[in-house]
Amino acid sequence: MAKKIRVLIVDDSAVVRKTLEEILSSDPGIEVIGTAVDPYVAAQRLKSEVPDVITLDIEMPRMDGLTFLQKLMKQHPIPVVICSSVAEHGTSNALKALEYGAVEIITKPRVGTKKFLEESSILLIDKVKAAAIARPRKFTAAAQPIKISPKLNADAVLPMTRPHALTTTEKICLVGASTGGTEALRVFLEAQPPGCPPIAIVQHMPEHFTAAFAKRLNAICAITVKEAADGDSMLRGQALIAPGNMHMLLKRSGARYYVEVKAGPLVSRHRPSVDVLFRSGAQYGGANVVAAIMTGMGDDGAKGMKELYDAGAFTIAQNEATCVVFGMPQEAIKLGGVHKVLPLQGIAAEIVRACG
Repeated sequence: MAKKIRVLIVDDSAVVRKTLEEILSSDPGIEVIGTAVDPYVAAQRLKSEVPDVITLDIEMPRMDGLTFLQKLMKQHPIPVVICSSVAEHGTSNALKALEYGAVEIITKPRVGTKKFLEESSILLIDKVKAAAIARPRKFTAAAQPIKISPKLNADAVLPMTRPHALTTTEKICLVGASTGGTEALRVFLEAQPPGCPPIAIVQHMPEHFTAAFAKRLNAICAITVKEAADGDSMLRGQALIAPGNMHMLLKRSGARYYVEVKAGPLVSRHRPSVDVLFRSGAQYGGANVVAAIMTGMGDDGAKGMKELYDAGAFTIAQNEATCVVFGMPQEAIKLGGVHKVLPLQGIAAEIVRACG
């Protein structure tokens, strides 16, 4: 039998601890070995048993989550999933947690809202499993997540149609990433020259976090990076990042490309979904698209990349050696939708070359 992923929950709220424990314990591949009200209690538990993954709140009494994370990564690195509220004042700290070594970020489930709780359950289970697989040492994958709700494909947001007729030669770039993607996108965007082709990005992140993420990238990159708004034009020297909890689609009016930001169900277990962005690129961009799929757990983006490939787009997958989790790129390669497999450091230059 596959080894279960052992999880320690660290949160000062009794209600949140109970909710997280119930969600994680519902999956046969996960075992909650304990909970802790704050980092001091967690440290005591770690002396007797080391979990495979820790879920960690940021704002807690006695010691905040960021301080604990720094100490943990220096002394005994363990994959950490930040489970935080979406309060604006906490967004910056959550992004710092990724820099300090956290693997994933997820929004705390809102107890009492059935749909939100179901979707949170799907995302939390997937992110804990992604964190476990992202460990430096080899790890045997656990059983697949339970079917809390049907896994929808891009049809749920954008039905498949014939590609629209194209008359423009303007090249555009579409990118999808998940686990490990925050660092991968930093490397990718820092390497873009000021006159780079227009870029649209889906990175799996919670609501509100993408605005702070885009702002941070904008401060360190030579190009403009912003959270996408509905109707934003695709411009040279600019990267648009899909807002958390919203799908982003490529659209076209005459020779102008722009993005549509809209609500909708989880697609490939995510919102925003890479599959949705890539399908829209196949329909409205076709051979004018250059696309890259980067590090991430699962298969979101794989089918969409095959649709892009079939529509004449040029497609790139990040190689296994530079991925935190070689899930999404691997699935795209398996489907036969990838022209080139490249290390992270070579993707930006290849996209600029392909876009002329």
